Amino acid sequence: MSCTWNSHGLPFLPGYTFRDVTKSAFHRPQTLSYRNGYALPRRPTVGIGNDPLLSEQLTQQEISELAFETPDLTYGPFGKRVHEDFLPAHVALDKKALRYYGYFMEAILYSPEEEYRVRPVVIYYYLEDDSICIIEPTVENSGIPQGKRIKRHQLPKNERGEHYHWKDLNLGMDLDVYGVKYRITQCDTFTKEFMESEGMIVNDPELMPADPYIMRRENPPPCHTTPSTFDNLHKFLKMDRKVLRFFALWDDADSLYGESRPVTIHYYLVDDTVEIAEVHQPNSGRDPFPILMRRQRLPKKIKSENFPSAVMEVSKEEVDEYYSPKDFQVGQRMKLLGRNFLLYDCDGFTKEYYQKNHPEMEMKSIEIPKKADIPQDRKKTIPPYNGFGSLEDSLQNCLRLIPEPPKVNVVKMLENNHKVLRYSARLDSQNPEDEDRRFILSYFLSNDMISIFEKTTRNSGIIGGKFLEKSRVPKPDSTVDKPAYYSPADFAIGATVEVFGHRFVLTDADHYVLRYLESNWSDIPSKMLDSLRQKLGVEIETTQPPDQDGKDYARWDHRLCGCI
Repeated sequence: MSCTWNSHGLPFLPGYTFRDVTKSAFHRPQTLSYRNGYALPRRPTVGIGNDPLLSEQLTQQEISELAFETPDLTYGPFGKRVHEDFLPAHVALDKKALRYYGYFMEAILYSPEEEYRVRPVVIYYYLEDDSICIIEPTVENSGIPQGKRIKRHQLPKNERGEHYHWKDLNLGMDLDVYGVKYRITQCDTFTKEFMESEGMIVNDPELMPADPYIMRRENPPPCHTTPSTFDNLHKFLKMDRKVLRFFALWDDADSLYGESRPVTIHYYLVDDTVEIAEVHQPNSGRDPFPILMRRQRLPKKIKSENFPSAVMEVSKEEVDEYYSPKDFQVGQRMKLLGRNFLLYDCDGFTKEYYQKNHPEMEMKSIEIPKKADIPQDRKKTIPPYNGFGSLEDSLQNCLRLIPEPPKVNVVKMLENNHKVLRYSARLDSQNPEDEDRRFILSYFLSNDMISIFEKTTRNSGIIGGKFLEKSRVPKPDSTVDKPAYYSPADFAIGATVEVFGHRFVLTDADHYVLRYLESNWSDIPSKMLDSLRQKLGVEIETTQPPDQDGKDYARWDHRLCGCI
């Protein structure tokens, strides 16, 4: 304890002070004065002891020391704290745990082979709240419920309500928890350093005793068993999921439509069974059966010569020898259940197996004999037109199984929608009754179709109306392979149009036909335009059209239409 001293050399404590009888003013003096809003210390009066705090005059050396001295006690030096921060235990010891390794012995009752078992455990001590958790490491296929044996909580130490503390734990001691004694044998590095930093002496680690049950399984006692002719278990463990795969051709030439089919032969080494699977090809027309022959052992020799060939199945007593890997040779033919197979190749695992176990057999692939079939890149032939429907619709039946409508020119259809060229026509026939029949031929520019309507003539005996519905009409000299259809350039006044065996002679046209053909004069013959103008009574223009790049082209075009 530190204390101050008074002027008499005695400590400033109760009982050691004396009252000044000469003192008459007992008020607390002011040591600060305010100037311009700032608090400044008052200057002492020299020679007058009115102020008890400044009763003694300071020397010049003391004044200079006070002026240049840094007040360390008030502010402290730069980067240094006067008091350290306080950390509570739940923050300082958070996520810090001591780990011990140990074991406990479990007694085995009613067993002549073992008396106890040694079961290892891991003990975790959490410094935050002095709780303990005991976990037993899990062992695969042990058959014992393992994992967390005691959940995390404070373990009772005795009947007085005390709990285990980390000072009570050390190596080489027994931890009695709920009637089970856990022997602590080792600890980790952090636990050892923590206990030594707290002043504890850590005992030497111990070895965990061996479990007699595990030792007996590692070194089983000698027992006599009758040796078997073949170890099936060893074969199952070594040869399971190991299959020899051969690529072969099934020669089915003896059937009605004999051919060679590709198959895959699987030989399972685990039980010497054989399986044959057919390789399916696209568009072969055959049902996709997954297996040609199910997995089974194939007999090679039968003991009895008089054994019937048609039986449900053959027993082991009747078979003298089964097929083995030595019987499968690449490049040779073999007969399996009455079917001939040609082995032409095998996979990489099969070659490695034969090189290791049967080096005398050479597994070299051979070329497959090619079939003299029709080449695949042959050109498709389209059957001749049968006369039903249009050529485009009939062609779709030959190209697709489900026919689709033929494609149309959408731009042409939209530009020429509702544009129809109408002509008057008469029927060119040797029958005198057809001389007075008159028709209207309509040409639709949107889809190049023609429809014919017959005018009604009184007392003719012929019913008028629709003679031909909208359809594309081919020219007489066109063929099915290269059809040619009628166009506006073919409809001149006096021209003959043959429509499906009927001949029509064009006699007249409306004025819209002339305006349309003059607007598209580049595709129309000049003789046709002259015949239309002469028939419709329009003046024939003899002036030739100028260059299309000139400015007079538009004036010439309007003059033909009668606009100028």
